[in-house]
Amino acid sequence: MTDPATVAALRATIADTMPQAIAELTDLVAIPSVSWPSFDQAEVRRSAEAISALASATGVFDEVGVYTAAIPGTSQTGQPAVLATRAARPGSRRVVLYAHHDVQPPGDEALWNSPPFVATERDGRLYGRGTGDDKAGVLTHLAALRALRTVVGEDLGGLGVTLFVEGEEEYGSRSFGQFLSDHAEALSGDLIVVADSGNWDSRTPGITVSLRGTAHFTLTVRTLAHALHSGMFGGAVPDAMLATIRLLSTLWDADGSVAVEGLRIRESATPAYDEARLREETDLPASTHPIGKGELLSRIWNQPSITVTGIDYASVATASNTLHPEVSVVISARVAPGQDAREAYAALRRHLEAHAPFGARLEFSDVDCGQGFLAEPGWVSGPARSALAEGFGVEPVDLGVGGSIPFIAELAREFPGAAILVTAVMDPQGSPHAPDESLHLATFEHAILSEAILLADLA
Repeated sequence: MTDPATVAALRATIADTMPQAIAELTDLVAIPSVSWPSFDQAEVRRSAEAISALASATGVFDEVGVYTAAIPGTSQTGQPAVLATRAARPGSRRVVLYAHHDVQPPGDEALWNSPPFVATERDGRLYGRGTGDDKAGVLTHLAALRALRTVVGEDLGGLGVTLFVEGEEEYGSRSFGQFLSDHAEALSGDLIVVADSGNWDSRTPGITVSLRGTAHFTLTVRTLAHALHSGMFGGAVPDAMLATIRLLSTLWDADGSVAVEGLRIRESATPAYDEARLREETDLPASTHPIGKGELLSRIWNQPSITVTGIDYASVATASNTLHPEVSVVISARVAPGQDAREAYAALRRHLEAHAPFGARLEFSDVDCGQGFLAEPGWVSGPARSALAEGFGVEPVDLGVGGSIPFIAELAREFPGAAILVTAVMDPQGSPHAPDESLHLATFEHAILSEAILLADLA
């Protein structure tokens, strides 16, 4: 455990330097580093170069660079990542600190209360795309390392450090596995800290111990050879939208829970969490009822879910009296922790093929499966809990997370000897991936302090 004098010095140093961390985060948010190919990819590189400059300025690292890796099975390369390394003193531990600098698209900017790429402070929160997910994770690592260097000294007590800031987490981490292979030596460590999850609330830290996997694909439904007049043939000929609606409706029971044979549920206890809190955290309208069965957190953490996230069909503005021959939808399924995501996709495909109505033909494309995560208790559990309790002033809570971070399974597979600690800067009100994404600034400071205390303990 870190001695009280060191903790006090870290606390004071971080409090003094929070304006710098917020200003740096504001600058990073101003770079629209959306990793989708349809957006300006020069901005993703600009973001990586800005973080590389920040890492160099800490004085912590021996080497800092911006790198890409090949996307397996293609002639393309992935998005630029930042890799910064500092060698460990012989006999000392080495820690790998992960975050990502790419962000989700802003969506309809009219739904934001302030511009998505202009970080704006309101009521103790900083609003903007990437404030929480995950540019705050980047600054948490950098600010914690700066404080550690100030308090412990330039040698960091002998601690070895690798900073790895990915540039395509939001677009499937397509080159992630190759990047791990290309930089295996630099990314090998005793501990990997992933700052990309959620806390229990703005005051209570969370340690993520489980994540759902994901099975994501495009489904195309075809019923006709070509479009037909809906007045001349409607009622006798099935259009693709009718077939799609009937088919998709078989994926859920009447209460909204998943009705696909072969998608498993993980049996695990969850903390108390009532409907009132769910409504508060989601702004669920009073007229809308929750879906599913069982404990609310079990539905989010331990059960599968299926969401239709996109559709290609005639728009309202261009609608005509036509029977359309095909519809394409994007299906995003979350897979219970412990179930293989590929097995889950196979179950979904079997279900859809077995329930296709009116002889509709189905095509599956753009399949992407990401594995879930179940943490194994290890040596880092004690130091991590102690650091979070000291940094937040509240004991941490073990969390499941309904979202997916498939690359964690890749890290565990590539570096089986490393402990993996999944921490967070975000709170439930942060709205990642949605308009008005935000960061609770007090939580940000507590996260930085907690990580600095943990690193001091390891040093």
